[in-house]
Amino acid sequence: MNGDVDDGARVPDRELVEGALRYVPLLETYYRRAHTEMPDELRRLFENHHLTARHGAVLAQLAHDQRPSVGELSARLGVGLSTVSEMVGDLSRVGLVVRHRDPDNGRRVLVALSDDHEDTMRAFMADRAAPLLRVFEQLTPSQREGFAAGLRAWAEEIHRG
Repeated sequence: MNGDVDDGARVPDRELVEGALRYVPLLETYYRRAHTEMPDELRRLFENHHLTARHGAVLAQLAHDQRPSVGELSARLGVGLSTVSEMVGDLSRVGLVVRHRDPDNGRRVLVALSDDHEDTMRAFMADRAAPLLRVFEQLTPSQREGFAAGLRAWAEEIHRG
């Protein structure tokens, strides 16, 4: 063995770091702040029931008036079915979500925000999405497509890990 390690990793060039990568820590900070920016009612539920950011990711998927199955949530979040099922169970016990059988397929379990927390969760998600929506308003349609494609590709690459 010659001591060289070549696992495909490379240090990005300075232009890339200064042009794009320097903003990644700012985004991470923004997402970490979500807990402190939650409405008091939601924050109390998260703290009292030891809910995590992963639980918040499930709620975010439900805030757009969707009723996905547990399997669809698993695919969207890039985590195992059992993990999503456990998180949905936690959120259901707290009263943030409701589960029901798909009327078209009794084997599928659909998940939705509970009526008691739907308005709060949607308002919170709208507040959190506002900066990104303002950015999209400044971009041309083709820039929006490129930006969205880049985010999607980055997320997929991270989940492939």
